[in-house]
Amino acid sequence: MPNPSDYIALGSQSEEETEPELEEDSEETEEEQQEEGFIPVMESPRVLAEKESKNGEATVCSNAGESGENSQGNEWNRGDIDGLFCPICMEAWTTTGDHHVCCLPCGHIFGFSCIRKWLQQQGTTKKCPQCNRKCTLKDVRKLFASRVVAIDGESQKRIQSLEAKCISLDKKNAALIKKEAEWKKKEAEWKKREALLQRELHQLKEKTIYLEHLLDVKPRTLGHPPSMGGYCVPSLGSEFNGQGPFILQKELGVDGARLFDIDASSKIILMTRRLQGLGGMHVLTKMSLVAPYTRQDISLPTGSKAVRDLHICPSDGSLSLFASLGKKLSVLSTKINNFILAYDLPAPAWSCSWDLNGSHQIYAGLQNGSLVVFDMRQTARPLEFVNGLTSNPVHTIYSLHNSTLPSGVTAVLSASSAGICQWNFGGSEERQPVVLETGNQGACISLAYCPSSDDIIASFRPRIDNSNEMAYSQHLLTPAIGQGVQGSHVHLKRFGSNCYQKLAVTCANVNDVRLPRSAVMNIESHGCLFASGDELTGELVLQELPSFTVIQHLKLRKQPIYDIKYVHDVDGGLLGCLCDDILQLYGNHALK
Repeated sequence: MPNPSDYIALGSQSEEETEPELEEDSEETEEEQQEEGFIPVMESPRVLAEKESKNGEATVCSNAGESGENSQGNEWNRGDIDGLFCPICMEAWTTTGDHHVCCLPCGHIFGFSCIRKWLQQQGTTKKCPQCNRKCTLKDVRKLFASRVVAIDGESQKRIQSLEAKCISLDKKNAALIKKEAEWKKKEAEWKKREALLQRELHQLKEKTIYLEHLLDVKPRTLGHPPSMGGYCVPSLGSEFNGQGPFILQKELGVDGARLFDIDASSKIILMTRRLQGLGGMHVLTKMSLVAPYTRQDISLPTGSKAVRDLHICPSDGSLSLFASLGKKLSVLSTKINNFILAYDLPAPAWSCSWDLNGSHQIYAGLQNGSLVVFDMRQTARPLEFVNGLTSNPVHTIYSLHNSTLPSGVTAVLSASSAGICQWNFGGSEERQPVVLETGNQGACISLAYCPSSDDIIASFRPRIDNSNEMAYSQHLLTPAIGQGVQGSHVHLKRFGSNCYQKLAVTCANVNDVRLPRSAVMNIESHGCLFASGDELTGELVLQELPSFTVIQHLKLRKQPIYDIKYVHDVDGGLLGCLCDDILQLYGNHALK
């Protein structure tokens, strides 16, 4: 017997839906019909082959509900079995034998033996058991098929309805996905906008601080214009007409600034800052020296970390050099506010310098005591790399004029806590560093150099026994700690290519932890002056060289001093001092 699932048949039509009865066949008696009999129908070879290949699996179903219950574990309902069995005997029909599946002209299906008995018992009025449509025994047709499949109209409609719903849901889902992507894009744009507004708000706060400082300074400027920002030493009053050489011109609020440099020709200041409220992000800020002192923040290259040193190119003010603790030596173009070069270093960079004899060569002092030379025209690898005499960080490096050096040779001064060295690069001869003799002054913590006069000032503090340079050579971005101790300033002057003479030594109040900054200024017709911070008085002290005579004390609004720079232009000299969040600019009226 075949499996019930082999055949699916349509449900029988109701009597209300029967078609009109056809005309009765020509007058034939029941006896004549019985005498005529039926023409035996032979199964085709194809059907026989299919039955043999299926090993006799030809029956439609077996024993109705029992096999279904055993295989499926539940009872058949009428909707499941309707059309699988002969509606007369309620037995499953077969594809062979007396109960062969057959149909009437009206389309209803029965077992052959059942429909034959039914029609024979009807007498002259022979009708379909289901629709009452007239028929005769001759109209019975055996069906030969491996499967009889009929589609349920209601199920088909339901399937089509569900497919339409699926298509509709797919469209809605696609629309929602599109809207979600649009909202994510808008969210990213709003976050970017929020960051820009936060930065603008920060800049406005800085401008407010600057204006508050300006309002505070204005009355003092009107009351005491000559000596504003400091007081004069009476013994030198005659030289500067009873005044110090510098007067305060501007005070600018610069939150988080630690280093700066001035481009006098372009009237801009470039500084490094650490922003508050943005995860301590380090940025560069370009500020105009012309009111209203507009500012632009410039992002550092990825992985740069904090900037340890910066210098504007002396021959091309549109280029700036940065040394950072992220093992980067970078070159910025202030014309486009973008970095044009970024060199990877083997160790964190503590100092950097432009070559004074050309704009192509740059230098970097590393944390491990090494020095690196790069040619900006050859970016593949360093031009020179030398190991230092010690592993102490090179906290300061300066390029020297090569007017007294052999052709093709360049020289730099480097300073670490161990002392000061001159390094020569280029040429065919083997180079040995020249160690400058400063006496037993202690640990070198600062170096200032004036290229126009070859004056050098090295600052020292007492050494600490069994100390580690990395523990005491604090980074400039470290908060102000420590206290003032008795140190010294040593004045050296360069003669020739490798000769130095120690001219003077003076005591100084220096910090016992931080690395200070200082500057040597060559003022025309008045010699050289040295600017440095006094840790005990909290003042910016100007001293005349080589005597170290104090000529002016400049009052500072805050402590500590982070950086000191001096530039000279056609309008005179400009001395900048960066304290805690305030940049004070002093003009040299002696040059005007």
